[in-house]
Amino acid sequence: MGALPQLIGDRRRNFHPREEDIGPVIEEIEGLIKVYRDGHVERLPAVVEVPCTWAPEPDVVSKDVAVGHSAGLWARFYVPELRKQKLPLLVYFHGGGFCVGSASWRCYHEFLARLASQASCVVLSVNYRLAPEHRLPAAYEDGLAVMRWVRQQASHRGPDELGWWRARCDFARVFLGGDSAGAAIAYNVAVQLGSLGVPACLRGVILIQPFFGGVARTSSEKNTMQSSRSALSLTTSDCYWRMALPPGTDRDHPWCNPLAKSSPKLEDLRLPPLLVCVSELDILRDRNLELCEAMSSAGKSVEQAIFAGVGHAFQVLHNHHTSDARTSEMLTHIRAFINNR
Repeated sequence: MGALPQLIGDRRRNFHPREEDIGPVIEEIEGLIKVYRDGHVERLPAVVEVPCTWAPEPDVVSKDVAVGHSAGLWARFYVPELRKQKLPLLVYFHGGGFCVGSASWRCYHEFLARLASQASCVVLSVNYRLAPEHRLPAAYEDGLAVMRWVRQQASHRGPDELGWWRARCDFARVFLGGDSAGAAIAYNVAVQLGSLGVPACLRGVILIQPFFGGVARTSSEKNTMQSSRSALSLTTSDCYWRMALPPGTDRDHPWCNPLAKSSPKLEDLRLPPLLVCVSELDILRDRNLELCEAMSSAGKSVEQAIFAGVGHAFQVLHNHHTSDARTSEMLTHIRAFINNR
C-alpha cells in the first residue's frame, strides 16, 4: 500500500520565513491559518499531533495506513481489542473548515478512540487533502476514493499487512460519518454513492454539526453570540468557504448548500438513514435543523439529536463546562444508531 510519510501531518505545518518575501496576508483565521498573496499557505500548530501508538483507550489499538494509490491519502484505524466478534466499520472525516485539521490531531485521536470503544465499531479516520491548495471537490473526491478502497478491502483474499483489521470488520455494515466539514464530506460521499446506486453495505450516515452554508443567513447565524472559546463564528465560517469553494462561486454552490436551488432535489437522492447531531449554541444550529426538516419532508429517514448548552465541535474541543456530559450523550446516540442497523 506504500509507506507513510516519516512525519505524519508535515504537509500541514508549512511555515514561511519572511512576510516581506511573500506579500500581505489575504485570508486569515487567527491561530490556525494564513494565506498570502503569492499563494503560500501557513498553518499554525494549534493542536498537538500524536502518533497512532498513543493509547487514550486501553482496549483500542490504533494504526496508520496508506489508502490506495493517491499521494498523501492515509487513514488511522481504531480497533477495539476486547470484542472478538466482527464489528461495523465507521469511515470518519475530521472537521476544520476543509482547510485545517488532521487525523493525527490529539483531539480527534482521543474522541475516535473513545467512540470506537463505546460504540463497539472499527473507525477509519481519513486524512484528506486540504484547501486552499486543494479546493473542493478534492476532499469529496478523497472520500469517494476511500470508499472504493474499503470495497476492495472487503473483497480481498489472502494474508497481508492489513489482514489484522479486515478480520475484525463486518463489511456488510459500513457507516459514513464526520463532524463539521467532515460531516459535509460524509454527506457528499453518500450522495455520490447514491447516484451510483446505494450499496447495501452502507447502513447509515452520521452528521455531527454538519458544516453547510448559504448566501441567505439563518437566524442562528445572525443572532447566536459566540464567546472567544467558540470554534466557529460567522466571520470564520465565511473565510473557510472563501478558501474552500472554487473561485468565483458563492455559498449557494451545491458543494456548500445542499438546499440551494442549484443542488440536486432531495427527493431524487438515494440515501441511507441519517443521524444529525446539532449543538444548541452553534451558529449552524438552524441550518442543521432545516436540513433535517427538508430531509424528512423529502421522505428520507433522518434522526436528529440536539445537545443543550454546547457549541460547535464541543465533543473534540471540550470548550464548554458540560462538554463531557454532552459527549457521553452523543456517543450513546451514535452507538444506538449503529447497533440498530
